[in-house]
Order: sequence, then C-alpha cells, then structure tokens
Amino acid sequence: MTLYPQARAAVAEYVSEQLDADGIVAARAEARAVAAAAPREAVDRVDEIDADGVRCRLYRPAGATAVTVHLHGGGFVFHDIDVHDAAARRLANRSGTAVLSVDYRRPPEHRFPAAPDDVDTVLGWLGREAAGLGLSGPWFVHGDSAGGNLALVAALRNPGRFAAVALTYPFLDPSAGFDSYRSTGVGFDPDEAAWYWDQYAATEADLVNPDLAPLLSDRLGTLPPTLVVTAEHDPLRDEGEELARRLAELGVVVTATRYLGQVHGFWRQVDVFDAAEPLTRQIAGFLGQYR
Repeated sequence: MTLYPQARAAVAEYVSEQLDADGIVAARAEARAVAAAAPREAVDRVDEIDADGVRCRLYRPAGATAVTVHLHGGGFVFHDIDVHDAAARRLANRSGTAVLSVDYRRPPEHRFPAAPDDVDTVLGWLGREAAGLGLSGPWFVHGDSAGGNLALVAALRNPGRFAAVALTYPFLDPSAGFDSYRSTGVGFDPDEAAWYWDQYAATEADLVNPDLAPLLSDRLGTLPPTLVVTAEHDPLRDEGEELARRLAELGVVVTATRYLGQVHGFWRQVDVFDAAEPLTRQIAGFLGQYR
C-alpha cells in the first residue's frame, strides 16, 4: 500500500493538534484566515441563518428543492462553517441540492451532547421552515470526519427523516480499537485521536454512549441508503469500513468506497488532492439517486 505523491507531501507537513486552550483558539483563527483567502465558487443564493439559536449557512443553487444538511469535520474541536464554506459551495453546486451547513457548538467549551443536540435543533427548525423556503424535496445528511459521526448520529436519532446519508471518513470509535491505527494510519495516531475524544466527552460514560460512539448503536438497521467513504492511509479507515459491513449485514442499502493512496482530510482540499473533486461528485451522484 503506497501513499500517492500528494498524500506524501501532506503527511510531511502534518502537525499534531493536541493543544491547550490558547492553542485551540489560535488554531481556529488560523484555519478561518486560510479559508478566507482561498478561492470559492459562486452559488445562486447564500443566506446566513439563525436556526433557533444555532448559526447556519444555507447555500441554494437555482431551482434546488432538496436539502443536504452538512456537518463539518475538525475532530469536534476545530473548524466551522467559515472554514468549510468553499467545500459546502462545491457540494451544493455538484449535487444541485440546497446545503445547510451547521455551526454546531464545539468542545472543550461545549462538550457532548451539545453538538448532536444542536443538530437536532436545526432539524426541528428545518422541519418548520423548509416549505416556506421552497425546500419541498427530500432531505439528506453529509459529514466528514467528526461531522460524519454527527451525520450518522443525526440519522440514528431521527429515523425516517433522511432519504440518504453520506459519510466521508467518519470518526466513530473512541477506543481506537481497529488495526488501521497501527498498520496503515498516517498523519495522526491513537494518542491524538484520544485527545479529540477527551475534548468531546463530558464524562467517561459518554465514551460508550451510542450518540457519541455510534458503532455501539442498536439502531443501525434503521438507516436509509448510506454511502461510506474511507481513505487507504487513514487511521479511521477500518472503523468506517466496519460500519459499512454492519449495515450490509443488517440489510441497509450501503455503498462503501476506499480511496487508494489517500489520507484523512483529503476531501476538503481540492487545491492539494486530485481525488477531492471526484469524491465531491461521487457524493453528489449518490445523493442524486434518491432525489
């Protein structure tokens, strides 16, 4: 198994994000500054939304009636809807769906279950407001990394709500118990993963709560058609693929794709990874089957 050249370069520049409180604030600010300087696509309409107290941004391609709720990655701790602005625009334009990007509360200031509770609040708001916004079509949910965890939890908490789920290298297992952490993972290791979970969980018991660790859920069989994307050299690879295996055994319509030569985080960086744009189009095509 070989890292592709773009992935090798990214790994060489990787810096661990196990930070103290001041470091977290600085890293968040730096990520926003980098994102603000990056090019972004035009979308027909972009609106700032207050969804019952949760900040969101709604991207609406012309004629869109379906909506994709997008939950950003960043280990639960980092990133926000500004950092993911360019990615959300691409997802809206490629999928032809409105994309509602959710600025859920983050730890360590706001620990579990603040983030999934914020997602539920947004879904409640959307349920009341969708018709008035002209969003009469089906709902989808997408998330990458920690956002993939939140997207999965949202679908499990709200059975029957989404027509399809798309998960990009989801962060699912607080125990870091799968072999890919030791055999193929590069970029971050079990210690760094544990740091993210420690920021997110409010108590030790939370680490075995299915709303935080959804592989433990007894409701996986309630999911609609689900796409699970993994990267070959991602420490999260095996937990995502185990999710796909369990869904298949439960009779869920599941598609699982492993991107060879790639590392965690590649989807958002179209200026770095050639595979990022094809992945966005794959997600769009998958969702399009259920519109």
